Amino acid sequence: MSFKPHFVFILSSLWFSSTVFGTERPQQVHISLGADPTEMVVTWVTEHHISGKPCVEYGETDLSMKAFGKSYRFVDGGPEKRHFFNHRVKVKDLKAGHKYQYHCGSDEGWSSVFTFSTLKAGTEWSPRLAVFGDMGAVNAQSFPRLEQDVRRHRYDAIIHVGDFAYDMDSDNARVGDQFMRLIEPIAAVVPYQVCPGNHENKYNFSNYDNRFSMVDTTSGHVNNHYYSFNIGPAHFVSLSTEFYYFTEFGWYQIGRQFRWLEADLRAAAAPEARHKRPWIIVVAHRPLYCQTDAHECSPIGDHHSSSLQRKRLRTGIKIKNAGNAKYGLEELFHKYNVDIQLYGHEHNYQRLLPLYDNEIMNGSQSHPYVNPKASVAFVTGSAGCSEKHSKFIVKPKWSAFRSSDYGFTRMTIHNKTHISMEQVSDDQ
Repeated sequence: MSFKPHFVFILSSLWFSSTVFGTERPQQVHISLGADPTEMVVTWVTEHHISGKPCVEYGETDLSMKAFGKSYRFVDGGPEKRHFFNHRVKVKDLKAGHKYQYHCGSDEGWSSVFTFSTLKAGTEWSPRLAVFGDMGAVNAQSFPRLEQDVRRHRYDAIIHVGDFAYDMDSDNARVGDQFMRLIEPIAAVVPYQVCPGNHENKYNFSNYDNRFSMVDTTSGHVNNHYYSFNIGPAHFVSLSTEFYYFTEFGWYQIGRQFRWLEADLRAAAAPEARHKRPWIIVVAHRPLYCQTDAHECSPIGDHHSSSLQRKRLRTGIKIKNAGNAKYGLEELFHKYNVDIQLYGHEHNYQRLLPLYDNEIMNGSQSHPYVNPKASVAFVTGSAGCSEKHSKFIVKPKWSAFRSSDYGFTRMTIHNKTHISMEQVSDDQ
């Protein structure tokens, strides 16, 4: 690869605060990116059905413009069969790089007024993102700093790489409500992009599917399990590693996602597309290589090897009636020169050396991340949850840096040749 990423690791201190939330409707307001910078999707919840269509009133200086969407009744799978109503409105024809104010609801009740800024158009700008996974409704250690950063307009988007609330379905989905209220101060202001983790699996991922609205850039449709989006000079590809593990919900989705993924990566890696957006970044929950979680990982090669893998993700899984197809991800990432992989799942921070097929592929001995010959993976699953930290069990040769501190990652895509990654510690 011909790119020259530069990575930074910084530890910072944090103070804590607590917030008490009410039950006003609408609630749990959050936004996500549309198909291009002229769109934004607003999603929220009400406890009861509303008459008429859900509405977003918005504008640059007032709330004189309106957009309407659809409502969906959601019935949780728990014993109470609790139900509530999700509302989704796609706001279109916005100006790229402009600030808007909005509120959402209906004549039966409106949310507070929030603001958001649309993404800038084109590729000649420097997006700033917060990236983290595994944040719960309890022990969300990183949330105060994230909220502080958002208030200071530090991010253009947020990426949560799976595992929400711990768990969204708990207490008949009330824990999911609690979590969505918790993140509203940041998620209603900055696009909150997500992918599914293992803690979302209950009732076939139904709480996750119904609470979020991830739009695929190519199709323009909502698909919360796999989709792609563009931010400045980077193409992001979000996918579900959980299809490979929760096969009780079916096998076909593994192949379906893989075929979509290859088509998306092929298009992103085409010369014209790669010239426009040279960075290809994969977002998923479970990393291909392990430093914790021995129960789901296996040694690579020798039984006593310190290199551990999630084999069904890295090299694939045999599926009945699928012929020789195994749908392994690592070879596909390497074939299309994926630059960066962002993961959670392990409750710590890890930066790996450029790695393919268990071989370190540094750009050079002194500058491993300058023109690396393979993808660079980051694990950022330490935002804080009830399960606390994951214990490191091995120190493989490809581990460049790791930390058990609570924290999250700041990513800055400076231009078409440089990206910096800053890990914020909430323990120091």
